[in-house]
Amino acid sequence: MKYAKDFMNTPRTIKYESNLADVLKKIIDEKKSRLLVTQNGKINGLVSEKDLGIFLLTDTTERKLDEIPLSEIIKKIISVDEKTGMDKCAQLMMTNEIGSLVVTSNDEVVGILTKTDLVRYFTKLDSQKIVGEYMSPYYAWQYSDTPLYKVVLKMVDEKISRVILRDHEETPVGIVTFRDLFNLALTLGDKEDVLDNTDPLISVIFPRKGFISESGFGGSTQINEIMTKNIVSVNYDDDLIKAAKLILEKNINGVAVLSVHGNIIGIISKTDIVRALAFLL
Repeated sequence: MKYAKDFMNTPRTIKYESNLADVLKKIIDEKKSRLLVTQNGKINGLVSEKDLGIFLLTDTTERKLDEIPLSEIIKKIISVDEKTGMDKCAQLMMTNEIGSLVVTSNDEVVGILTKTDLVRYFTKLDSQKIVGEYMSPYYAWQYSDTPLYKVVLKMVDEKISRVILRDHEETPVGIVTFRDLFNLALTLGDKEDVLDNTDPLISVIFPRKGFISESGFGGSTQINEIMTKNIVSVNYDDDLIKAAKLILEKNINGVAVLSVHGNIIGIISKTDIVRALAFLL
């Protein structure tokens, strides 16, 4: 039996007094999906990439990123003792619909255990499961020439962190994730005004109004301008461990699942693999 202490990592932290510009930069620079929040030297909360994404996409206050305090998006932590079994950790994540657990020893925080760590543990097992057994058969998609704000609204409405993009011949051409939007937020989201050049004859300056605004950069930016063109994929009947290793290797949250005909028929994500782990053990 393996325990939380065997796969936990040293947590990355950020001070409670920080703002969203600080958080975004730290998440992007350090390629971490969550940070623990410290106040007066004590850990008192957590900020995750997904919570940050949902907040950024729905904020309509027109504030600059450095004007939004971190305190507006902090979530409570859920902790486990370092000797908690990995199976129990997987079950807790699924039950609470969370992506990480704070690990304690004698009531002191000693680490953090994330979905990535559970996926890494899964690759050490002899599961003999295939991708198709655990993939999510539904995946969200939009056309690649869709305005950014429409794609963002879909992500917010469905509480998803990725959208597959197709051309009008229904061929998948790319994917957009929260991390792509974070990069845009750092370049456009901190400006007072945004230049709209969508009409070649007219250049219009709009006030910053966020991702879901038709009159801000959400309306003036097409999704194909920021999408990632290469879609990482696995086959329906591939070993689930192969998919887990690919997710770790590419440092991504999920991959597309292809049918025998090469069509995308679903997504296998870290969450799906943690779910498999919770039921496997």
